[in-house]
Amino acid sequence: MLQLTMAKRHCPVCDNADESRVFAEANVDLQKFDAFAFASRKTPEYMHWRLVSCTRCDLLYANPIPRPEDLAAAYQEAAFDSREEARLASRTYGRFLPRIIDRLKDRDSAVDIGTGDGAFLQELLDAGFTNVVGIEPSAAPIAVAPPHLRPLIRHDIFRPDSFPPETVSLITCFQTMEHLTDPLAMCKDAYRTLKPGGALFLIGHNRRALSARILGRKSPIFDIEHMQLFSHASVRAMLQNAGFREVVVTPVFNRYPLHYWARLFPFPKVVKNALVRFCKATLGSRLLLPLPAGNLAAIAYK
Repeated sequence: MLQLTMAKRHCPVCDNADESRVFAEANVDLQKFDAFAFASRKTPEYMHWRLVSCTRCDLLYANPIPRPEDLAAAYQEAAFDSREEARLASRTYGRFLPRIIDRLKDRDSAVDIGTGDGAFLQELLDAGFTNVVGIEPSAAPIAVAPPHLRPLIRHDIFRPDSFPPETVSLITCFQTMEHLTDPLAMCKDAYRTLKPGGALFLIGHNRRALSARILGRKSPIFDIEHMQLFSHASVRAMLQNAGFREVVVTPVFNRYPLHYWARLFPFPKVVKNALVRFCKATLGSRLLLPLPAGNLAAIAYK
């Protein structure tokens, strides 16, 4: 069984120590963890840590949380079976690139943090970026990356010294900010790494989204992998605290096949499994349905 040591913290965006607004107590059962517990786009377990709503910046954050070294070990061993979903998500996120490129001074050097099997690296290459690098802490997705993309992926985490200062035009980070123990530090490191005029492009879960309000804690955004969940206000506060001069935040419409949406919805397990099998055996495996699945995009310029 996975061993985790928990540590208390303040709000990781604004350092607010007021934890009086408890959103939910923890409901974690470590005995239910499997190889996919820390995998991307998994079937939801509907477990989460103790969650606190920041009274200052509106971040929803876990407190206490597992130590960074325990989380690093968990992600290192995580399984991966979402290659198709990663490709579809990358297409969605790639639609934001033209508006970002219009603002950049050049397309020399792009870094994708939490790149998985490198699906978004192909979007960056197709958009004309050179010196493209992906950063991924888990071994499993790198092992199944396309052969032409695998050499571009570093099996590591994004560190302050990963790249020289002011050498990268664009840094992307999708569905990863929720997983970090110190997301503000990562944004500060990204700011230091970006060239003047460069951009940081984030995709994350929106705790204030309609789907999250309707489904409550049965929404798949409430998960043991997520150390925090953002809103428009809190992601803007984080990026401004990191030094970015302009921040644009907008909703995201994801496009996935019906069987994927069925897997995320909180049906009873027997019903869910039957529905997923039915969708995969019919048009549900090919019909892509765009939905506002509770994600937000944030683009910040240095």
